[in-house]
Parts: sequence; C-alpha cells; structure tokens
Amino acid sequence: MKQAGKKILRNLFLAGALFSAPFLGNAQESPMEEDFFKILRIPSPEGALLEVGGLAVLPNGDLGISTRRGDVYIVENPTSNRPHFRKFASGLHEVLGLAYKDGALYCAQRGELTKLVDSNHDGKADVFETVYAWPLSGNYHEYSFGPKIAPDGSFFVTTNLGFADPWWHAVSIVPWRGWTLRITPDGKMQPWATGMRSPAGIGMVNGEMFYSENQGDWVGSGGVWHVKEGAFTVHPGGLRWTNMPNSPLKMRMEQIHAKIDPRNGRDAKGDYVKPENRINEPVVTMFDLKKQFPDMQLPAVWLPHGVLGISNSEVLQIPEGHFGPFEGQLLVGDQGQSKIMRVVLEKVNGEYQGVAFDFRSGFQSGVLRMAWANDKSLFVGETARGWGSAGDANEGLQRLVWNNKVPFEMRTVKAMPDGFEVEFTTPVERKSGENPASYTVESFTYKYHPVYGSPTVNSKKLPVKGVKLSDDGMKARVVVDNLREGYIHLLRLDGVRAKENYYTLVHPAAYYTLNSIPTGPKLALSEINRGTTNAAAKASTPKTTPKAAASVKPTGTKPAAKPVAKTGATKAKPAAKAKPADVVLTFNEVQPLLAKNTCLACHNIDKRQVGPPFKEVARRNYSNQRIVELIHNPKPENWPNYATPMPPMPQVPKSEALKIAAWINSLN
Repeated sequence: MKQAGKKILRNLFLAGALFSAPFLGNAQESPMEEDFFKILRIPSPEGALLEVGGLAVLPNGDLGISTRRGDVYIVENPTSNRPHFRKFASGLHEVLGLAYKDGALYCAQRGELTKLVDSNHDGKADVFETVYAWPLSGNYHEYSFGPKIAPDGSFFVTTNLGFADPWWHAVSIVPWRGWTLRITPDGKMQPWATGMRSPAGIGMVNGEMFYSENQGDWVGSGGVWHVKEGAFTVHPGGLRWTNMPNSPLKMRMEQIHAKIDPRNGRDAKGDYVKPENRINEPVVTMFDLKKQFPDMQLPAVWLPHGVLGISNSEVLQIPEGHFGPFEGQLLVGDQGQSKIMRVVLEKVNGEYQGVAFDFRSGFQSGVLRMAWANDKSLFVGETARGWGSAGDANEGLQRLVWNNKVPFEMRTVKAMPDGFEVEFTTPVERKSGENPASYTVESFTYKYHPVYGSPTVNSKKLPVKGVKLSDDGMKARVVVDNLREGYIHLLRLDGVRAKENYYTLVHPAAYYTLNSIPTGPKLALSEINRGTTNAAAKASTPKTTPKAAASVKPTGTKPAAKPVAKTGATKAKPAAKAKPADVVLTFNEVQPLLAKNTCLACHNIDKRQVGPPFKEVARRNYSNQRIVELIHNPKPENWPNYATPMPPMPQVPKSEALKIAAWINSLN
C-alpha cells in the first residue's frame, strides 16, 4: 500500500476504539501526536542488524545496545547526526536486556546473567563472568529478560514459559521458568514471584518491580503488573515449582485447575483438543479468583488488546523534567503495533491501579526497549523477528523528541467514590467541559481461562449523571452511575474542547482499571452540572459519515490556521443512505468497521504484519459466513507461519463481520 494510504489507516485506527464511537467532523483540524513528539532515525553502520534486545545509557551519554543476534554495541555521540558504533562483544545467546552498573555492563542471555568488562580498556569486552545461571530445557520459547537493578544493587530478571505438547499450553518445563528472579551481585538467587507467561517488559519504578504481560493462554489481554515478593500474577504454569524449599509462595497449580478446567482433553483418536472460546459458558475473571486466592496479583492496569497494543514490552518511568506534563508517569512499549502507550498509577486501598492512554505510534518496527538520552529524548530499540509488527522495517533504533509544546490531553484520570476525576494538560472550554453529554463511559472485562486471549465480556454502558468542572478548567469530576470493581472503564471525551483554540483532545479515550473503588465523600447532585440532553449535545457536535471519516488528513497534518468556531454551528451533512446488505462496501466505507473492531491492529491489505494480509485471506476462498465464524473463533492452525495466534472475537456483531468478510473477499 502507498505511504499515504498507510498513514490514513493509522489515523483511523487511532480514531477508533474498542467500542463504537462517533467520528468528529472537526477532529482533522486539531493537532495530532506527531505534532508534539517527533520520531527521528539514528543512522547505523551498513551491515549492522540492530534487532534491539536491550538498551543502557552510560554515565558519559554513550548508548549500549544488545541485540537478539548476540552482539553488544557501544554508540558514541548517539544523539548526533553522525553517531559512532563500536562492537563491544559478540557471540552471546539472544541478549534481551542490558544494564550498566559500576563500570560494567550486565545482560540476560537465555540461560544466565552475565557481567561484561573491558579490563584492558581497548574498547571491547574481554571478561565474561557468569553471575548466575538458571535451568534451560532447550525449548525455543524459553526467552529471558533483564536485568533491572534494584535500589539495593541486586538484579531482577524474568523468564518465559516454554511450549511442549500440545503447543497451545505454555508450560514451565524446568525450574523457575515463568518466574521473576532476584539475583544478588555475588550470585545468590532468590525466587521472587511467579505467574509470568511472556514477561518481556520489566521495569523498575520508584524502586519497585513492574512488568508487562502479553496476551496468551490464561491471559485475556496485555497489562502491567506490580511484582511483589511472593505474588502470583496470571499464568499458572510457574506454580509447578512452589513446592521447592526456597519458593516464596505455596499456592499450587492444582488449586487453579480445581476452579477452572485447564482444558487438557483429547478426542476419540487420542489427540489433544485445542481450547476455544465458549460463548455461553459462565464468565470467571481474575477479580473473581482473587477473592479465593489472596496471593493472586491483579494487573494494575489492563492494556486492552488491539487498542493499546498486542504484545506489550518495556515499562519505563518518565523522569522529572522530561516530556513536559507527563513527567513521573510510565511509558509502555508495544512490539506488535510499533507504538508506545502512557500509563498513570495510583494507590487505592493499598494496591496499584490506574489509567492507560495511547501516546505515540508510527515507529518503523516493533518497540521492545526504551532508554532516556542525556538530552531528554527517548531512545527506542526495535525488532520484528519472530512476531511481525507494524512498520516497514524488521529492526531499528530511533529517537522520540518532544518539541516543548504542550498537547491538549488528559494528563491523568483518578478514581473517585462516585466516578472519576479527569485532569487536563491545558484548560478546557467551559461549556463543553461541564456538559455531561461530552463524556461517555463503558465498562468491560476479560475471561480468565486457558484459551489464547479473551473477548471483551460483560460490556455495559454506564450513565454519566453529571460533571463538576474546576474554576480553572483543569479538572473535571465526572459522576458515573454503576461503577464496577474489577472492570476496565473506558472514558471517551469526544465532546470536550480546549479553551484556547477549541481543539479536540489528541487522544480522547482513557482506559481505567478499577480494581477497587476508593472511599470518601461523594458529590451532591446540587454540586454537579447535569447538563443538556444527549440529543441536544449531538445536535451541537458535528459528525461525519463513515465515508467522510476516511478523508481525515494523513498523520503529520498541521492544525488549521483559524480555530474552529466555538458555537459548533457547522452545518452537518445529511447521513449517507445505507447500502443494501448484498452490496459490498468500498475500502473507504469499511475502514471505520476495521478500526472499530481492531482489525487494523494486526492486519494490512497487502502486507504481512502480525497476521496475514487481507488479500491473502481472500485467496483462501472462504465463504463470507466462514470468515465470520473464523473471526468469532479463529483457527491459528490454518496459519502455521504466524507466531501470534488471533484471539477469539465473538464481540464483533455478525452484521458488521459479514460486511468485513464481503469486503475481504472482494479483494480476490
């Protein structure tokens, strides 16, 4: 597809959400994320394959890079136009993490934590010291990640589960696979926590361990977990080793299996039967299991699959003085969608929970590692091998630079006893900000089951009872009826406008993981603005038809010279007449459905991405009905050359799935 077409696709995906939301007629005239955060390429030497597995900034500003191919580079003057790459080490085993401490580099190879030292000061490592080695079975999926350095100088690493027979159940084949390990500088290992499935994104935040998990079996969607000592996070595979004397918890795998069928059944031929989503089964969630198993650690923040990434990676805190209004918050990379999300945590009733937003997309390959440069820009290390990702490259090293202009964004969202408090980066225009119809709230959750991923379940729209806008226009208390503990709450602020120029929010969607509703005083009805009716608000907010939405300016467009009129009196065009059911939609007409149902998260028209291109699906000659069935219950075995299985998506309405299927088949 041509570059302009890809930019439009990306724009529409950013405009979409997990659930249906109106397109705003004036949204294309407001600035976008690339108008504030610019992606710069770092030139690398010819022939160097920077499938980045780790990044570490040295005290002098040089950048250490480890690669999946086992090399370690030192980059001198990495933020200049002509950085100098020097190979520091080679021949290591898939180095998926790098850290600097006391004049040495430390890396996690597949089977050990290794210290690299240049003892003769010739610019190359000549001492390779094993700090600690952990067991390996030789399974292809036994990746290891880290280290991250704790305040006491110890190291944290995480280990992947493997895949045996059958391939769809991740298992811990040898001790401490699927665990977080704490290793002292003198080589003593303490098992710290388990429940990890594919813990590629570990991060140290204010001296505490966090990690991001990828969707998979038992993992309904990606998310960020706080890793406390003795915690069980999500996947039961690592519980196999809790009977060992140094295990910090005694919870057993059989306890989980007694509550939830592990689905290890066989057919009449004796072959294992692959678990698939059961639409009509009783829904059991992690929140439900937590009531029975106190050691289970709920995710602090869910990152809804297909919206806020599909294979989440590095968790990195924004330091003081970096990236303006977002200092102190967290960035979370994503390998599959080649982008970065923003997360803000708060403690409620003693546990972390919080909110997640989109932040910056458009990187050339999958975002795996991030590190802060001395000039306050962000190094972004990338790789696509093995999984596939958005972007045109298989690897890369880029920088993200803030231009010191403050975007109109939700800075954060906090839980309140009766709803949420939204804090903005710039003041809100009062009429839009205090109108309840400018806000919508929905809640949903995921199943806890042995199937790969989960559809969203128990979705429910929640009434917005009223809004109280602060005098300075920087905060809005949004009073919401029927808050649900244990659910993700999607807040959309499509109607809110900036005071200065009437711009829309760069990212109007926030996903708050409400594990616990805080206690405290609630607002009285007399304190909130109960606003105009939804009908009146819709009349004052111009919308486009789906076809018009496809004409949104490509990524990189600058804002209009003149601000949009505050009256909202733009005359709306009459809605396009609906096409008969048997008429195939055009590409422009189907784009909103592809965006809404997150198809664009993994699929391109003619390019292999995380999943097969739509044209390749069309060549299979499935009927429209069969494509609908495969959307609702995918068969990953039909696509053995794709490493990331498609999750079940029964939440896609059949009427919409049929339109998508007909359009796909029209490509053949």
